Amino acid sequence: MRTSIATVCLSGTLTQKMQACADAGFDGIEVFEPDLVAAPQSPEEIRALADRLGLTLDLFQPFRDAEGVDAATFAANLRRAEAKFSLMQRLGMDTMLVCSNVGTATVDDDATSAAQLRELGDLAAAYDVRLAFEALAWGRFVDDYRRAWRIVELADHPQVGVCLDSFHILSRGHDPKEIEQIPGEKVFFLQLADAPLLSMDVLSWSRHHRLFPGEGGFDLAAFLAHVLRTGYDGPLSLEVFNDTFRQTDPDRTARQALRSLRWLEDQAAGRLGSEAGSGLARLPEVAEPSGLDFVEVRAEDTGDVEVVLEQLGFTFRGRHRSKAVGLWTQGGARVVLNEQQARDLSPAIAAVGVEVADPATSAARAERLLAPTVHRRTYAGEERLAAFSSPDGTEVFLGRVPDGPDATWTEEFRLGGTASGPELVTHVDHVNLVQPWQHYDEAVLFYSSVLGLAPQAPLDVAGPVGLVRSKVMRSTDGSVRLALNLLPAGLVTGLPQHVAFACDDIVALAERARSRGLRFLPVPDNYYDDLDARFDLDPEFLSTLRSLGLLYDRDAGGEFLHFYTATVGQVFFEVVERRGAYDGYGAPNAPVRLAAQMPG
Repeated sequence: MRTSIATVCLSGTLTQKMQACADAGFDGIEVFEPDLVAAPQSPEEIRALADRLGLTLDLFQPFRDAEGVDAATFAANLRRAEAKFSLMQRLGMDTMLVCSNVGTATVDDDATSAAQLRELGDLAAAYDVRLAFEALAWGRFVDDYRRAWRIVELADHPQVGVCLDSFHILSRGHDPKEIEQIPGEKVFFLQLADAPLLSMDVLSWSRHHRLFPGEGGFDLAAFLAHVLRTGYDGPLSLEVFNDTFRQTDPDRTARQALRSLRWLEDQAAGRLGSEAGSGLARLPEVAEPSGLDFVEVRAEDTGDVEVVLEQLGFTFRGRHRSKAVGLWTQGGARVVLNEQQARDLSPAIAAVGVEVADPATSAARAERLLAPTVHRRTYAGEERLAAFSSPDGTEVFLGRVPDGPDATWTEEFRLGGTASGPELVTHVDHVNLVQPWQHYDEAVLFYSSVLGLAPQAPLDVAGPVGLVRSKVMRSTDGSVRLALNLLPAGLVTGLPQHVAFACDDIVALAERARSRGLRFLPVPDNYYDDLDARFDLDPEFLSTLRSLGLLYDRDAGGEFLHFYTATVGQVFFEVVERRGAYDGYGAPNAPVRLAAQMPG
C-alpha cells in the first residue's frame, strides 16, 4: 500500500521535511498547516517541489472547531474553510482533515453537526475537496469514532467521510472492531500512531508521547486489519507528535518512520492471513535468532580486556590471519577483541553476532527495513558475514547456526592455545547496550522488526545519576537477550556497557578468578546486611556471598547469583548463575552496581 507521513512528525523546515521523506522512500505526506504557514515558499512552489521529489500531497490538516456551533460562528467557519479550500487548490490537494470541535462547540446534537458538515461539503465540492471528519479523543462532544461515523452518515454527502486515527481510538479504550461496519469508500483517510501505555490526560499523552508503530503498547496490527476489512485502499499514514522526533535529524527519523510502517504492514498481513487482498507488502520471513555467536570489543589497545578475560578463565584462540583481531573463548562464549580502526578508542562493545538459520534471508529483511549495511574487508577464503548497524551504532553480524561447537569463521584464527582447565562459563547470557535518549524507542523497533526479538516490560532502576530505564529484547527461549538501557536525561556519557556470561558454578568460578587476581566490583557490607534481612539466608551461604563479592536475588521461579568485574574503558563483564526457573537479571542489585561504578 502507499505510505505517507505527517510533516509534524519531523524536525526542520517544510522543504527539509519533504526532502527527508522522499529520501527515506515515502510515497506522500500530510501537510501540517503550521509548517506551510512558516514556509517562505509559495503553495505553488511547494507543489512543484513535491512533484520533483515524487511525493503526493495526501492530506491538508488540521481544520479545527468546525461543527457543533451557533449560526454566527458557523458562518465564520465557512469563510475560513473557503480560504483553505482555495489554498488547497493551489497546492493541488483534495482531502482536508476536519477535527471534532474542542474549543467552540456549544451544541451537543448530532443532527446539527451533520447539517454543518453537509454545508461544508457543499462548499468543498466546488473546489473538488473531500472532508475527513475525525473524532479527537478530547473532543468536547464528539470523542468517539463511532459517533463521528453516525454524524457522517447523517450528513449523507459525497464529499464528507471519516478519518480514523489509531491514537484517538485506542487511547480511549474504544473497541476498534466496529470500524468494520464503516464502508471503505467512506473512510477517507487513516492515521497511525503507537504510544506507551500511560495513565495521564489524553491531550498531553497525544501531544508529547506518541510513537511510531512497534515502539509502544498498542496492538496496531489488529487495528489496521480492522480498517482494511472495510475495503479502505488509501495511504497508510503516520501522525506522531513526539518531542524527541521534533528535535532530532529528520532524515534518520523519516527512515525510522518508514521502517515502522513496513513492519506494521507485515504484521497486519499476518493477522489477515487468507483475507489479505489489500496490497500489503510482506517482509522476508525469518525465524528469530537462536543464539549469540560472539561479542566484539574494540579498542586501540585491548590488553587490559585480555587480562580480565584470562582471569575469568577464557582461552586465547589466536590472532586473525589478516586482521588485528584476537579471539577468546570459554564454553560457548566467544569474545572478539578488535584493534582495527580504533585509534584513541578505549574498550567498548562494538558488535554482536547472532546465529540465524538463513543469513541471506535475514540480511534481505534487514535491508527492506532500512538497516544501514556494514562493510568490513575480507580476503579470499574468509567468511563474509552480512552485517548492519543498529541505532546506537552497534554492528550486528548474521552468522549461520553452526553444525558443531564452533562457527566456521573461528578457523581463521591462528596460533592460539587450548583450554588448560575446566571451562566454567557455558555461554553469553545477555549483552547490555546503553542507548542515547534520542534513539531508545528506535532501538526497540529496530531489534523487534529486524531480528524478531520481543520487547519485555520496561523497568526503571534508581541510580546515583537518576533513573535508568531498561528494556530487554529477547528471543522466545531466552538464548538471545539484549538489554537496552536508556541514559538518564542530561547524561551524555558515564554508563558503561557489559557482557554477562552464564555458568553453572559461580562460586568455583569466582574463587578461581580471585586467585588469578581479578578485580571484582566492590560490594558494601550494608548490601549483605540488607540481603540477610530480606531473604533470611543460611549464615554459611551468606558468608560465602560476602567473602567473594557475589550478589543474590530470588523470586518464585528460582535464584540468581552474579558478580561484576571492574570497568575497563567503557566495558565490564558480569558472570551469572541461574538456579531453577529464575528469568530476570537481578534488578534489585542494579543500584548497588551503579553506585559502585560512579567515579570517585
